[in-house]
Amino acid sequence: MRIANLLTVLSISFMASAAIAVEETPMNIPGGTIVDVAKAKALHDKGALFVDARVAAEYAEKHIKGSINVVYKEVHKKVAKLDPKDEFDLAKLPADKAKVLVFYCNGSPCWRGYKGADVAIKAGYKNVNWFRDGLPAWEEKRFPTE
Repeated sequence: MRIANLLTVLSISFMASAAIAVEETPMNIPGGTIVDVAKAKALHDKGALFVDARVAAEYAEKHIKGSINVVYKEVHKKVAKLDPKDEFDLAKLPADKAKVLVFYCNGSPCWRGYKGADVAIKAGYKNVNWFRDGLPAWEEKRFPTE
């Protein structure tokens, strides 16, 4: 009887952990442009505004040189689901909705950069880029950080 109870507990634990699966970020962003590390660097060199959507502590530790920190506070982490309780301060973005923006976070499966870019697109920003591979790819190329 004890073995049957143990198997039931293990089975429930396995199903619960499977339900918390991490979703990979998509390969596109409707209304915006996905950029790889080379394109991100080219946009950086041309003066695009990089928006780091990670938490403040991560930004303080290291970020792409010249980027601003606009934290995307998400209720459902590492999944596509947007929630009305999510927070993203659009007031920290430039008033000029034609400004070239590049959103990033810690690469897939981090969703903060994607979600921040999506909010900006829906708010009417016209030149939104999402750097899906984010800071890890940037660092791998030894591009400037601070």
